[in-house]
Amino acid sequence: MKTEAASSHGTGAALAALIARTEGLLASVPPSLPLLALRFALAIPFFKSGLTKWDGFLTLSQGARYLFEQEFKLHIFGSEIPYPFPLTMATAAGIGELILPVLLILGLATRFAALGLLLMTAIIQLTIPDGWANFHLPWAAMASALVVFGGGRIAIDPLIVPRHK
Repeated sequence: MKTEAASSHGTGAALAALIARTEGLLASVPPSLPLLALRFALAIPFFKSGLTKWDGFLTLSQGARYLFEQEFKLHIFGSEIPYPFPLTMATAAGIGELILPVLLILGLATRFAALGLLLMTAIIQLTIPDGWANFHLPWAAMASALVVFGGGRIAIDPLIVPRHK
């Protein structure tokens, strides 16, 4: 019986030591690296979506026109409300989906760009309510983290606005 307890205690101590070493290793990762990863992870799907909205410079694609005029509805309090000013909304979405991700990748006005994508995500959630678990929730979480923490040191922001300590 004592042998099993000693063996169990030894395994527990080894596991605790492994966890402590792993935590130490993870704590040494600069916060700027995961923030950079968040910037890319959030920017890519929005940028790819933005590319589909254009047939040339400021020329909305027929698909974007159709979706915003005919298909997309805001699901509010159990009602389906057509988009107000659908072509203006499509243009704004298309511009936002191209410019805001570029700002994120560069780390330029990161908090502003992330807030813009967070607001877009809220509108997308109202438009496609079934997408919350697979897409909208992760996008909102990434955007929220970037709004709160900024883009990190691997960005243009720290070169423009010095950090306050």
